[in-house]
Amino acid sequence: MKWSLIVKTAIRDSRKDRSKLFLFMSSIILGVAALVAINSFNDNLVRDIETQSKSLLGADMSVGGNKPIPDALLHSLDSLTAEKSSEVELFSMSYLPSIQESQFVRLKGLTGDFPYYGQLITEPASASTSYKTGKYALVDDGMMIQYDLAVGDSIKLGAVTFPIHGRLMNAFGSMDAGTSFAPSVYIAGAQMPATELIQPGSLVNYKNYYKVENDVDLDQWKKERKSRFRNESMRVTTIEDQRENLEEAFSNLNNFLNIVALISLLLACIGVASSVLIYVKTKVQSIAILRCLGMKGEEAFMVYFLQIFVLGVLSVILGIAIGSVIQLILPIVLKGFLPYEVNMTMSTSAIVKGFLMGVLSTTLFALGPLLGVRDVTPLKALRVSDEPLKSSPLRWLIYGLIVLSIAGFLYSLTGSFIDAGIFTLSILAAFLVLFGVAKLVTWAVRRFFPHNASFVLRQGLSNLYRPNNQTQTLVVSLGLGTGILTLLFILQGLILGNVEDMGAGNQPNMIVFGIETDQREEIEQITKSFDMPITQHVPVVTMELAGWKGRTKKDWMQDSTRTARRWAINREARVSYREEMSPDDELIAGTYTGVHNGGDSIMISLDERYIEGLDVELGDELIWNVQGTMIKTYVGSIRKINFRKMESRFFILFPTGVLEAAPQFMILVTKSPSKQVTADFRNAVVKSMPSASVIDVGNILATLNDIITKVSYVIKFMAGFSILIGLIVLISSLFLSKYQRIRESVLLRTLGAVENKIYKINAVEYAALGILSALTGILLAVVGSYSLAKFVFELDYNLSWWPIIGIFVFIVALTVLIGLWNSRDVVKRSPLEILRNV
Repeated sequence: MKWSLIVKTAIRDSRKDRSKLFLFMSSIILGVAALVAINSFNDNLVRDIETQSKSLLGADMSVGGNKPIPDALLHSLDSLTAEKSSEVELFSMSYLPSIQESQFVRLKGLTGDFPYYGQLITEPASASTSYKTGKYALVDDGMMIQYDLAVGDSIKLGAVTFPIHGRLMNAFGSMDAGTSFAPSVYIAGAQMPATELIQPGSLVNYKNYYKVENDVDLDQWKKERKSRFRNESMRVTTIEDQRENLEEAFSNLNNFLNIVALISLLLACIGVASSVLIYVKTKVQSIAILRCLGMKGEEAFMVYFLQIFVLGVLSVILGIAIGSVIQLILPIVLKGFLPYEVNMTMSTSAIVKGFLMGVLSTTLFALGPLLGVRDVTPLKALRVSDEPLKSSPLRWLIYGLIVLSIAGFLYSLTGSFIDAGIFTLSILAAFLVLFGVAKLVTWAVRRFFPHNASFVLRQGLSNLYRPNNQTQTLVVSLGLGTGILTLLFILQGLILGNVEDMGAGNQPNMIVFGIETDQREEIEQITKSFDMPITQHVPVVTMELAGWKGRTKKDWMQDSTRTARRWAINREARVSYREEMSPDDELIAGTYTGVHNGGDSIMISLDERYIEGLDVELGDELIWNVQGTMIKTYVGSIRKINFRKMESRFFILFPTGVLEAAPQFMILVTKSPSKQVTADFRNAVVKSMPSASVIDVGNILATLNDIITKVSYVIKFMAGFSILIGLIVLISSLFLSKYQRIRESVLLRTLGAVENKIYKINAVEYAALGILSALTGILLAVVGSYSLAKFVFELDYNLSWWPIIGIFVFIVALTVLIGLWNSRDVVKRSPLEILRNV
């Protein structure tokens, strides 16, 4: 090949059309920007996980569970040469005497010098250590602000009133959702017994923290003793575990961000492919002239490939620069979801990935339409024809490479061939559906063309199937963007709607637990004094599984062939007893026995999930350790629990006549009519029975609503990349389409068509394209959201149509407006002037 001639020809040929080329390459700029920004953020997040794990754990190792660590395990832990601290954590009520308000809190009693890494930040700073020297409390800063508290005020925790010694500005080991509705309060561990809050039924967690010498391999130490700790339901967490937990916690976020980047890049590549196709069609005569001058088909192909490739590389470089700026915004957007501040630096690997992926994607998607350049004959220079370019067999190879590159990228994200294959097939299916709809519509319009309709309608509809039509381009690009946006709105609405339904109507919204047996009448009187209904008032007995199917728990735990799940074996069972099954539960198998009339056979009822976890069936024997007393039972029935109702639910139900004499506590469920009544009732309960806790379900639902709103905001922000690129593809395709429609429009002007009529013709065409694209995208979104709601999130599927209608109207209106904007040149200038500039 004559490379110098090819380069010169490419430069000269592009002079007139560089603005067109840059317009349709603009989408790749944003696609690469999204890819680079997201990959750079992910790289920084993973890097900081390595450095922050120790500070977030606060120690080299922690050991804990929902019961004190057994002596046998303490002896093993004492073999470590280490500094030790302990923590007792429980959820309980607090009372603020100065303002006569109560608050559900996460109380921590600390003993020792924890944290060993990082720093407990308080105001004043000295309070971070001095609170352990006496009867003092550190209170979460958010709670202090909410109730307008100051250092020196008091907070009552159980039976003890503590002066507030300082504001707690951070907390260790508080990354879960509990901190969202239960602010942290710290006291000295030695003060915890005096509060009298640790009662049967209390939500207590015990934990020890250890700092060891640098030469101690804690991971190996844990590996050698792992089974012993797990058999006692104790969790051992090392710094390596903390790092893995953080990586797992953020893996879904990383995958979501990367999939957003992939979709953004794919949309951009669709824009590239469709725009290159349009560009090549406008260059057919120029290519034919080059062929007449002796240039070979392969050389003509290289002229235009060089144009696209160079501009593609420049676009990728510009996208990398923009992505480097956007990455600085992501930590701000995701601030509420990160347990630490991410230090943002430019990631070399993100730049390399962005460059390679951008160039590879641009090249592959541009090659498809460019291959037709080789088959343009010199005769095209003399014959004006709208025949489509010939399809090269190599195009199928390009399509295969595109699918493989997508699958490879998804595999790098998921690490699973199956997941990558499912995602790839889903994306491919969406494209095929959109492409098939476009083909079907062009065929249907041509086949059932309304010949008796008005001239404007006939002319506008015929543009959907005429040569140089843009039906496929716009339906695919705009339909996919619409589908993504609609899917996000639907899922957000479903999640929020299901949360709101849980607290709607006559559903209970308050739960009081930790009520002692002799306080039963008192709590009922308090509830009735506020004219609140007693929906439930049930006893709860704690017990542990001691054996089943004729073998002890120890024997089963040593059996490597057992199929029972560890969570079902080791969980502390909270059991109730009643004569009748809840009317909201469904009896799946067996007969519910609500009354035990004596004899050896005690028939209990188990939930289907617990049955599956323990791998037992009707008639099997289970032996329970009820606080030192062994009770033999048999599976008499299997239930399916309805967890959507705000009532206490139990995996295990005993009949009456068995557990009445066992140590137990009570749970009361009621409904408050207003926030003020809730506050007054809560204060009354805390004053009369400090060990009881009142959970305001309405407040929890509001917190969940707030969390979901934040999540939806983040999703919308990230999906905005895809939507924006989809709109750019739309705008670029629409603007470029005017070069395809100029000949028809000029002919109409020459035949005497007035300005208003041309506008109406274009409005019909673009309205049809907008309606078709929006409807197809929305249909895909509805199908996809239904599948996700039913099989992934297990949500009730109740669509809210107003956001969907709003999206539909927006897409159609935008398409029509841009289409009409394109018509200005044709109707405002003379036909001859326009043709000279084409």
